Amino acid sequence: MPQDSLRIEDQPGTQPGQRILRLDGALVMTTMFEFQATVRADKSQALIIDFTNVPYVDSAGIGALVGAYVTRQNGGRSLALVGVSERIHNALKVTHVEQFFRFFDSVSAAEEATAA
Repeated sequence: MPQDSLRIEDQPGTQPGQRILRLDGALVMTTMFEFQATVRADKSQALIIDFTNVPYVDSAGIGALVGAYVTRQNGGRSLALVGVSERIHNALKVTHVEQFFRFFDSVSAAEEATAA
């Protein structure tokens, strides 16, 4: 079985205080550490995570997402998810954590909703 990999492209949003993380690959036990480090290092007011190219997440990946949500909530900062597939959305539903997240169909819709 090939090693899972996750590429993270980190870029500024169109509005001040926004950051966009574009993920490419699976968010799983073997890839979540770089994701966690990137999210923890981010100090933006609004973090938008683009899941368009994420085929699946496992329980460790869901845990990393919940951790990102909690850290940002405690700091009074927002988190938005974009392009979440039905498979990942269902995984968030089954684990009863979907209500923590705001979902958007596009990065531009998330940028508009999180503009300061």
